[in-house]
Amino acid sequence: MAKCNVCYRHCEIEEGSHGFCGVRTCREGIVVPENYGMLTSIALDPIEKKPLRRFMPGSLILSVGSYGCNLRCPFCQNYSISWSEEVNETKMRARYVAPETLAQIAEEQKINGNIGVAFTYNEPLISFEYVLDTAKLLVKKGLKTVLVTNGMADVEAVRELFPYVDAMNIDLKGFSDRYYREVLKGDRRMVMDFIAESVKYSHVELTTLIIPGENDSEEEMSQLSAWISSLDPSIPLHISRFFPRFHMTDRDATPVDKVYRLKAVAEENLRFVFTGNC
Repeated sequence: MAKCNVCYRHCEIEEGSHGFCGVRTCREGIVVPENYGMLTSIALDPIEKKPLRRFMPGSLILSVGSYGCNLRCPFCQNYSISWSEEVNETKMRARYVAPETLAQIAEEQKINGNIGVAFTYNEPLISFEYVLDTAKLLVKKGLKTVLVTNGMADVEAVRELFPYVDAMNIDLKGFSDRYYREVLKGDRRMVMDFIAESVKYSHVELTTLIIPGENDSEEEMSQLSAWISSLDPSIPLHISRFFPRFHMTDRDATPVDKVYRLKAVAEENLRFVFTGNC
């Protein structure tokens, strides 16, 4: 048995078993990511799709995903590779791509406008070792490393990764402990600590998906944006509209006027606020 230190759960994992994320496993007394290099998705995407609006706009980036996640968002749009029963089927379709191979593919795609690799679709930090090994190769080729992450990782556990990441979009899904704990099965403080550390190394943009009845009050948006501003008022915030999906179909989509009202609230504290899914 060994303890995983990647997130707040500190899962005690028995030999051959998995932690909460379904990915980190114990092999010969050491915790390793089962999905190291196992990719389920690969595409050349616009950088704005990550979303990153103020990092090399107009660029394309090779975007890759694996499987597994350490949150349980009931509205997840990528549930088939994150935490549903379908993950086992997804694993069967995943194929191994070594860091050297992925870096080579990224370099070959320069001719098509590629600037690097974005680790996205599922939660990349649960296999941060693969991200790190690939990023070290990308920097030698003059390519960028981007993370699209929920940010729920212990800073000390993944510290070696920070200097190799050029940009991140991190979810700050709300600003109440209740929402993180009861709805997402996560830890808000860990995410905030991760964001605070990330901005010391990388270009960071944040995303908040507005769920009706959960995190949609003007008071919460004011508090959330004020905290971001305390780090740096020029950090971009993306405020996105929710649509019913997966296990959260008990409410309507976020009203568009609500999204724009919350944008105005956030703009009282931040210089760059964008809307999504409107």
